[in-house]
Parts: sequence; C-alpha cells; structure tokens
Amino acid sequence: MRNVWLLIRLSRPLFLLGGVLVFALGVGIARYLGKPIDWGMYFLGQSWVTTLQLAGQYLNEYFDAPQDVQNTNRTPFTGGSGALGPDGLPRRTALIAAAGCLAVTASLTVLLLSQASLSPSTVLIMVIGFSGAILYSVPPVRLSTTGYGELTTSFLVANLVPAFAFLLQSGELHRLLAMATFPLTLLHLAMMLAFEFPDYATDLRLGKRTLLVRMGWQRAVVLNNLLILGAYLTLGLAVVFGLPFYIALPSLITLPLGLLQIWQMRRIADGAKPNWTALTLTGIALFSVVAYLLTFAFWTR
Repeated sequence: MRNVWLLIRLSRPLFLLGGVLVFALGVGIARYLGKPIDWGMYFLGQSWVTTLQLAGQYLNEYFDAPQDVQNTNRTPFTGGSGALGPDGLPRRTALIAAAGCLAVTASLTVLLLSQASLSPSTVLIMVIGFSGAILYSVPPVRLSTTGYGELTTSFLVANLVPAFAFLLQSGELHRLLAMATFPLTLLHLAMMLAFEFPDYATDLRLGKRTLLVRMGWQRAVVLNNLLILGAYLTLGLAVVFGLPFYIALPSLITLPLGLLQIWQMRRIADGAKPNWTALTLTGIALFSVVAYLLTFAFWTR
C-alpha cells in the first residue's frame, strides 16, 4: 500500500485535473457554438492528453530526481513529488512508468489518426504536444533548464489542449478559443513562475537555468505581476472584441485573488519571510478558478 501511495504521489493527480479542466473548456466552447458533442472522441482525446501528461510528469521526475532530493523548500506543488529516492520508489520506476504511458499514448494516437474526420490542424497539435512533453525534460534539449520550458508548457496546456479538444468536436478553429485561452496562458505562466520561487536557491546552486534563474528574482516578481494584470486586461479586451460579457464576468470577478498573488510577491520583494505553500497555492488556485469559471460558463449557456 505504501508503494501504491508513492506511485499516486509520483503521478501528481492534482496537475492531471488541470488537463481535464482545460480539455473540458475546449469541448465547452464547441458545445456553446452549437456543435454536437461526440462523446467517444471526447474520452479518446482526454485519454490521449492524460497519458501524455503522465508520461511528461514521470520523465520530469526521473531527470530532476538528483536535484529534487537536495531541495529543502519542497511544497505540495513544487520541488518534485518526493516519491523517488532512498526512502521512496527507485528512480527507474519513473522511467518505466513513462515508457508505459508513452506506449498507451502511441496506441491512442493510432486510434485518433484512424478517424477520417481528423483535420491537419489537429494532427499538428498532436505532434507539437507530443514533442513538447518529451523535450521539456529529456536531454539534450531539456527545455526545463533553458528558461523556455515555462512558456512552452503554458502554451501547450492553456492554448493547445483546449484547441485540440475543440478541433476533435468541430474540425476547425474559432476566434472564441483565443479569447478564452490567451488570458489563461498568462495566468499559467505566472503560476509556473510562482512554483519556481521555492526552488530558486537550489536551482541557482545546482545550475538549473529555469526562467526564474535566468531573469533573477527581482525581475521575475515584476513579470509575475504584469502577467496577472495582463490576463485580466486581455480578458476585458476579449469582451470588447466579441467574447460575451456573461461568459467573461465570473472570471473577471476573481481579480481580488489575482491581487492577492501580486501582494504576496510584493511582500517577498520587500524582504518579508515567504510562505511558499501559500504562494504556490494562490498561484494554482488563480489559474484553476479562472479556467473552471470559463469552462462552467461555456457549458451552461
């Protein structure tokens, strides 16, 4: 039972729920536009996203394990799962699990490609998503150590996953996708920056050049705050350019949560003792709540 629990920790189920949420957003937009939902394609596409996400997480755990074991500021959301190491599962477990998930993803890919209605745009997104999930962690590219992995991941999760879900239902893109997902991309990138703050000292010492390390924490604080404000500004502009106000309003009401994240960052910049768990929790809550409210609005209208 202990090994089962460690495997669950290794799988980071909370992050998997994020993939479920943004996939539902894409399908919700298709439903809002009057497209009939193909539930078979829905569950097949969601399975593809989840198994690929799992493979990416396992690979990240495997290649980050030597550094994660030295991290003294681990939170429930950062610093690795803590499931690998001398007191946990063998490191090779993550590699074996990743290989298994990639095999399932490959099988699901064959099933998806066998669908005559699959558009070239959908196939392109699948290629980009698969490449991004692998290259984020696997040498020699290993985007997570270049400062570009955060932007790549945010684009994949907040833009391409909803677009993939939408295309499976409709076959062609729509401007509502960009209006709903670009604010989420900014919030996701802000969340990833917040996640890197607890690991900053360890990453700096071990030479892991994340976006935070490359920028320096002072500039990263400014960028984080601008990303949050930019997300709400982008959402407001989307209303001006055609996003229904009743779709955007629930998400706009979460602005106080965004201001809380900005306040926490400013306190850190001013030298206050950081509460890493609160900072990362606010970051994930901000992205998740806005994504949920957008999804709920599209599904219920």
